[in-house]
Amino acid sequence: MGINNTYKLLNTIETPEDLRKLKLKELKLLCHELRQDIITKVSCNPGHFAASLGVIELTVAMHYVFDTPNDRIVWDVGHQAYGHKILTGRRDRFVTNRKLHGICPFPSPKESEYDTFSCGHASNSISAALGMSVAATQTGHANRKVIAVIGDGAMSGGLAYEGLNNVSTTPNDMLIILNDNNMSIDRSVGGMKQYLLKLNISNSYNKIRYKMSNVLSGVGVLNEKRKKSLIRFSNSLKSVLSQQQNVFEGMNIRYFGPFDGNDVEHMVRVLQEIKEMKGPKLLHLHTTKGKGFKPAEAAATIWHAPGLFDPETGERFVQDTKGMPLRFQDVFGKTLFELAGLNKKIVGVTPAMPTGCSMNIMMKAMPKRVFDVGIAEGHAVTFSGGMAKDGLLPFCNIYSTFMQRAYDSVIHDVALQNLNVVFCLDRAGLVGQDGPTHHGAFDLAYMRPIPNLTISSPYDEHELRRLMYTAQLPNKGPFVIRYPRGRGEIVDWDCPFEEIEVGTSRLLRKGTDIAVITIGPIGTVASKAIDAAEQQGISVAHYDLRFVKPIDEKMLHTVGKRFTKIITVEDGTLLGGMGSAVVEFMSDHGYAPAVHRLGLPDKFVEHGLPNELYEICGLDKKSIQESIVKMYQSKQTNLS
Repeated sequence: MGINNTYKLLNTIETPEDLRKLKLKELKLLCHELRQDIITKVSCNPGHFAASLGVIELTVAMHYVFDTPNDRIVWDVGHQAYGHKILTGRRDRFVTNRKLHGICPFPSPKESEYDTFSCGHASNSISAALGMSVAATQTGHANRKVIAVIGDGAMSGGLAYEGLNNVSTTPNDMLIILNDNNMSIDRSVGGMKQYLLKLNISNSYNKIRYKMSNVLSGVGVLNEKRKKSLIRFSNSLKSVLSQQQNVFEGMNIRYFGPFDGNDVEHMVRVLQEIKEMKGPKLLHLHTTKGKGFKPAEAAATIWHAPGLFDPETGERFVQDTKGMPLRFQDVFGKTLFELAGLNKKIVGVTPAMPTGCSMNIMMKAMPKRVFDVGIAEGHAVTFSGGMAKDGLLPFCNIYSTFMQRAYDSVIHDVALQNLNVVFCLDRAGLVGQDGPTHHGAFDLAYMRPIPNLTISSPYDEHELRRLMYTAQLPNKGPFVIRYPRGRGEIVDWDCPFEEIEVGTSRLLRKGTDIAVITIGPIGTVASKAIDAAEQQGISVAHYDLRFVKPIDEKMLHTVGKRFTKIITVEDGTLLGGMGSAVVEFMSDHGYAPAVHRLGLPDKFVEHGLPNELYEICGLDKKSIQESIVKMYQSKQTNLS
């Protein structure tokens, strides 16, 4: 899609320097054109949508007022940043957004100097921006402005509060912009959401205080030594007059707002007024997620990432899934609801992803037994541990990439006490177009060393149901079930519940030349590769490992004795993963087969369609078949 010649202002802007040449009264039209450009392009090249529409005015105002890229804008939750990308030299390439070798789905310093920090996981902007503010002072850039843009649910994350706590005591002049749209992907939850809904501080008061501070500074009354005590007195007086406490000003962070974040001219004036103020500041904005596109405004959750749609009518082109297998997440959601009806101890826990993980099925039917804790993975795990300690059985569903944020909680608050918590790691493996910040590459490797854990991955939808049933049986301890994004291959997914003996594998196919050991749904791809290899006269045994911990030692002894050539296949990192576990076992027990491990390489895999990425990583059917043939023809007999 080429440049739209009807865009009078947007066509003149290559960088924010061009934007700053516009007159203030022209910015409203620019915002309209930028919004239409995003609507048009995302309609045919799907991506995150509603969040970026909501911050168009803020994006334009920030680049208009601040000297970017010398001044730093640190985005939190990068799916807000489409307008930022378009205004910073990437408009002509935006049609490649999220595509293989195209521009990144989230801001990335590797892509542009305007992208100051990586932001795929929420709540890191305040801490990163504070670090940049301190660095500016200590590297001779004291006049550099640093702005953290946080919102879209990210204020529920613990890291944001750790950052705020340090902002209040570390000398800095940074600006925190709180984009308050009452949403993350689903509706925001928690006490901070309620607090922000009630918080209402007078803009007139803030203007008066700013003018008074200038007067007092001019006559020598308000020096740096007295400033903090006077600000504390001012904040206390304001709390009494307004009968309202302000948590930010209680931390000596100047608070401004709330303002209408979708009024671009007012946003420019506010930013200009507070730009040169000393000390930390927080600007509270109310924005509308999906602003300017009525279907998105009315249903922000659906339009967070809507897929293909008609930009004129708002009609979404939803794929006809009749007769297709369910997504793994839907099998999880339906199975959890079914198990919860059988076992009254079961509760559900999700960090802001009830729709994404399909826990909304149980939430709708059993609202008192499902807990959306907001973007707070560490809390989700420890909260689950607390419930398990006193007799409940939490199914804690966290995307694999986000479980990384709760690693210590898994060890200290669940595994150490051997508590009955079921961790369901959705989106394991390569997730596709969301890229390296969202790939579930590391869970097998980072979970394997933790004592007391059972770590499993289902081959298909039936195995997922059986593992979930097994995990809720008495005294199973902490139990990990990992499964991928997307659909499996079984249409008739609703099989009877059966217990799986923990630590046992399955022999799916007998063979004599090579043993292929797989874990998880990548095994179905390997099975097709084995079919092709057998047509070339190679006899291949296929084992579905099911559990990487405890690993099936009986099966591995059998393989070690019978085979001199082994291939392991997993959709996790090779370093420390399932293949490493197999190699370790063979070495520890004196077996010396040649072992070829297939998995994700020791690098961050880029974004693109899943089939493209699996091919790049050598995990598609053709690549696995070629690995089988190559090993069969090889005379190598040592571990590799």
